[in-house]
Amino acid sequence: MPPILSALANRLPLPQAVARHGLARVAPVAVFHLAALAVMAWSELAVVPKAVFVLSWGLLNFFWLALLRRPGLAAALSFSMFVVLIIISRFKFQVLWMTASFIDVMIIDADTFAFLWLIFPKVRLIAIVAVVLAIPAGVLIWWLDPFRLRRRIAVLGGATCLAGIVGLSAAYPVNPGEAFGDDNYVSSFARSGVEAVSAYMAQGFLHSDATSAGQFQLAMDETCHPSGKRPHIILLHDESNFDIRAAPGIKVPDGYGRHFRSFDGKARKFLVEGAGGPSWYTEYNVLSGLSSRSYGRFQFFVTRIAAGRVQRGLPRALRRCGYHTQAIYPAFGGFLGSGSFYKGAGIEDFRDGKDIGAGVFEPDRFYYDIAARMIEQGRARGPMFLYVYLTANHFTWDYPFHAELTPAGWRDPGNEMPEVNEFIRRQAMTERDYDAFLARLARDFPNESFLIVRYGDHQPDFAKKIVDPTIDVWELGNRLMNYDPRYFTTYYAIDAVNFRPADLSSALDTLDAPYLPLVVQEAAGLPLDASFAEQKRILERCKGLFYGCAGGAEARRFNRLLIDAGLIKGF
Repeated sequence: MPPILSALANRLPLPQAVARHGLARVAPVAVFHLAALAVMAWSELAVVPKAVFVLSWGLLNFFWLALLRRPGLAAALSFSMFVVLIIISRFKFQVLWMTASFIDVMIIDADTFAFLWLIFPKVRLIAIVAVVLAIPAGVLIWWLDPFRLRRRIAVLGGATCLAGIVGLSAAYPVNPGEAFGDDNYVSSFARSGVEAVSAYMAQGFLHSDATSAGQFQLAMDETCHPSGKRPHIILLHDESNFDIRAAPGIKVPDGYGRHFRSFDGKARKFLVEGAGGPSWYTEYNVLSGLSSRSYGRFQFFVTRIAAGRVQRGLPRALRRCGYHTQAIYPAFGGFLGSGSFYKGAGIEDFRDGKDIGAGVFEPDRFYYDIAARMIEQGRARGPMFLYVYLTANHFTWDYPFHAELTPAGWRDPGNEMPEVNEFIRRQAMTERDYDAFLARLARDFPNESFLIVRYGDHQPDFAKKIVDPTIDVWELGNRLMNYDPRYFTTYYAIDAVNFRPADLSSALDTLDAPYLPLVVQEAAGLPLDASFAEQKRILERCKGLFYGCAGGAEARRFNRLLIDAGLIKGF
C-alpha cells in the first residue's frame, strides 16, 4: 500500500472507530466510499479507467479534506459532484452521442446554460429542492463525522492522486472514439482534462502563426459596387446528404443523382471536416470561411469558442454589399453557442426552432415555407441573404420519417442495410421538395432573381460502415484520423432562378468547405473584400484545399492575418 494511504488508514481505523463512536457516526464515511466503488464498477469498463476513477475520487476527497478536514462531508460532497457529472455526461451523450469533457468546463458560455435550462423545464425546481435538502444533510454529516484529517496530509494525498492521473493520462491518452461511448464518465472527464490543459498551454484554442510577413487592412467604410443587379442569395444546409453511390454495391432508383448536379450539369464534390455527425463544423466553414481543424483538440467546441470572437464571414461580407442577413435554424439557438456564433459571423435576424415553432425534425418543405414567407416580407428592403438549415435526412434512419410524404411511385431499392433504404427514401423527399421550392420562387417572385447554393454538411453516420466494408474498426479509425476523403466528401451545387451566375472560377470540381463563401460571392457578381481576396489567392495556390494545404501552414498564416486585422479577437 502506498505510504500516504497507509498513513490515512492508520488514522482512520474503522473497527476501533465503530466501537468508539458507534455505527451511525461512522456510516457517513463508509457509505459514500462504498457507493463510489459501486458507481465505478457500473460505469468504468477497463483497468486504466478504473484506476483513473479511483485517483479522481481520491483527488476530490483530498481537496475537500484540505478545506474542511472532515472525511464524511468530503466524501458526501465528492460523491455529489460525481453524480452530477455522470448525469450531465449521460444527457450530453443522448443529445450529441458524446460524454462530458473537461473542455465543457473550460468553455463556459451563457448560451449553453440557457440551452440546458430550456430543454430541462424541471431543472429549476429540482435544483431548488436539491439545495434545500443538501444544506441540512451537510450540517448533519458535519456534526456526526468523528474524524479529522490534517491539511498537510490532505494536500500531499491530493498531489499524489493528481500525479497519478497525469501519469496515466500521458501513458494512455484518450482515444478520440472513447468519447462516443456511453460509459467511463469520470475517467474520460479526468483524462480529457490533462489532455486539454496540455493542448491549451501548447497552442491555445486557435492555431495561428506568431507573426505573419504579409498583412491586409480592411476599410470599414469600404463600399461594395457590384457590376449588375444583386440577386437574393439562399444558402441551403442539406443535412447528411451525399451521393451514396460513392459506396460500393449500393442499389439506387433510376435517375438517382440529379439532385447533386448544378444548373450547368456538373456534379461538384465538397470536402467537409466532420464524419457522420458534427454539422457545426461545416456551419463554421461556410459562415466564417475558415477551418474548424484550426482548433485542434478543441474542434468539437468550435462554435462555442468562436462565438463573439470570430467576426469575419460570408454574412458580414454580404452586409457590406447591402444585404439583409437572416437564418432559419431548426434547434434552440443556445445549442453549442450557435446563436451567438451566427450573429458574430454577421447574421442580423436569427430564428431558431422556438421562433419558427419547429419540432425536433421537420420535412424540408416546412423550412421552405418559412423561407418563402420571409422573402415575401423582406424583399422590398433590398437583397436578402437567407441561410436555411434542412433536417429531413437527419439521423436516425431506423424508422420511416413522415411516411405519408413518400414520393408517389417510390420503391424500396432493396439494399441489405435498412438504414440505407430509408436514407435514399428521404433523399427522394428532399429532391422533390427542393424542386417544388425552385418552382415556387419562379412562380411567386417573377421579378426577383435568386442564387441558390446548397451543400451536404457531412455523410450520414452509417456511411462509415459501407464506404469500405472490408476494413476493421481500427483501420477505420486510422482513416478518419487522417481525413481520408472517402469519408469526408459530400456535394455542393449551384442553381439560379431569373439569374445567371456571374463567375464560377472558384467553383472547382472538388472544393474544401471553407471556400464556399468565395463561390457564393463570385457567383452573385459581388466584389471580394481584402480578406476574401487573400483567401482566393490561397485557393489558387492550394488547388481547392485549405487546412490540408502545406500541413495547415496556409490556415495558420491566414488566421494570423485575420487576428492582426481585428477580425478574430480574444485568442
